[in-house]
Amino acid sequence: MASYLFQVAYTAEAWSAMLGTPQDRSAAVRAAVEKLGGKVERFWLSFGDYDVVGVIEMPDNVSAAAFAMAVAAGGACKSVRTTPLLTVPEGMEAMRSAAACGYKAVAGG
Repeated sequence: MASYLFQVAYTAEAWSAMLGTPQDRSAAVRAAVEKLGGKVERFWLSFGDYDVVGVIEMPDNVSAAAFAMAVAAGGACKSVRTTPLLTVPEGMEAMRSAAACGYKAVAGG
């Protein structure tokens, strides 16, 4: 399975609702991810541009996109970002492939 960094920024309305009734959204997230064939590695509340940061495993990009779309469509998030993650060995394989692919950069002139 592929790993993805998942980042969410809540709307002011969503924060207001959660401050009024504090809730752990991880059960809802976990159920949706698992229904799409994935697994939640871990989620954190965070400071900065995103309020929630997590790592999920999904069977493929289509499943990861479906989860991101479902979260975005819910209306509680002003921003949803999904970033594919490579393991270090995968990254090294990509580096070797990049070095051997024959791409030529634009020449200055």
